[in-house]
Amino acid sequence: MPIGVPVQPLTESSTTPVRPVLLHDREGKVLALLPAAALLDLGRLCQLAGRELQPVKAEDAQRFFSQPALRSESGLEQLLSLPLLVDEQCPEADWQCREPHSGWQFALAQPPAHERVQIGSFALPAQTPQESVGLSDTQVINRAVERFTGLRVQQRLEDLLGLPGLSESMHSIVRLRSNPDAGVDDLVPVVKRDPSLSAQVMGWASSPYYAAPGKVRSIEDAVIRVLGFDLVINLALGVAMGKVLQLPEDIPRGSIYHWDQAIFTATLCEKLAAKAQLDERPRPGLAYLAGLLHNFGYLVLGHLFPPYFSRLSRYIEANPHLEQQQVEQEVLHVTREQIGGWLLESWKLPDEVSMAVRCQQVPEEAGEHQVYAQLLFLASRLLRAEGLSDGPRVEVPASLLEQLQLAPDQVRQAVDEVKAQADSLAQISRLFDARN
Repeated sequence: MPIGVPVQPLTESSTTPVRPVLLHDREGKVLALLPAAALLDLGRLCQLAGRELQPVKAEDAQRFFSQPALRSESGLEQLLSLPLLVDEQCPEADWQCREPHSGWQFALAQPPAHERVQIGSFALPAQTPQESVGLSDTQVINRAVERFTGLRVQQRLEDLLGLPGLSESMHSIVRLRSNPDAGVDDLVPVVKRDPSLSAQVMGWASSPYYAAPGKVRSIEDAVIRVLGFDLVINLALGVAMGKVLQLPEDIPRGSIYHWDQAIFTATLCEKLAAKAQLDERPRPGLAYLAGLLHNFGYLVLGHLFPPYFSRLSRYIEANPHLEQQQVEQEVLHVTREQIGGWLLESWKLPDEVSMAVRCQQVPEEAGEHQVYAQLLFLASRLLRAEGLSDGPRVEVPASLLEQLQLAPDQVRQAVDEVKAQADSLAQISRLFDARN
């Protein structure tokens, strides 16, 4: 089978770049080829193939496409001799191809043509979640839930969600978090009244990460000397959220553990907030809480749409170049930010936190609380580059550092500190999972 040209780097071209995706089922491997920026619609692709295909794991794709043999013309010929599913929007000639997991790039003078090639339509435009412009988050969530559950839209949203309630002590914690005048004297009695929370606070204060000098002998000692008001409040809220909703079972394969991402993001947000040289500096405690709960809407998606969550996971695996929220919009018609922001607002957490979560992909829409959304946006992308958070790896705009008055060396230092502390932070994150 003539290929046309040997493997070579991508070149500047006016044609549509192509993305190869490796899929498999019991019959074997299949290679899909579609416009690089498009969303791969697994339903249409499986219908075209007449097979129940799913993308290979991210680590398997990286290993497969990193094989030295593929860098030769004969290796590329062997790859393209697989059963091929080619989207009809691919260019007619001069293919410029890049595989996102491995970064492998190659060029073809013309598309493959042999008896195992099937051409059809399975690529959708990758759109940002704009379908709901003009609607409130409540309306968007109602529509999505109605579409997938058949429940009547006039029911109260709280009934649709059907979320378990927070305990009495957690309601007290939420009220304290929302009160700017609350302090340690208000917090300690609440912690003491809840045996489970008391044990957790003592455990946190005694953990290697906080390295408290001397033995922690009391709740007062743990809160006042070791942890502080903000940290106890924030960790207690995170644990409460973890008990309200369990992690979904069928998550995207190869993804970072949910609560690891949460606490890595929280810690980095706090460090960046403390370094930001703004006239009105963000409060590190609120930045920490925004980071801790930034992905909470993901848990709610798993609670709301359990029959569809496996499908969502496969779509996320098949489209690693897209923000996961774009895939959610396509599959579920609602995003984790919309649900998470709405829920945190309904639980009356500080506006800085709920707006940061809601607008973390578009910080400029957070209004007066834009700085917290910017910190979240920045921390997420920095952690992706280190393999400590999920999502496509993209460059951080230099203008964002300027807006936050952060020097590159300050940012690098904060990231290095989180990397160095990752194991200790991961031990704390296990406290947030209701199954532990």
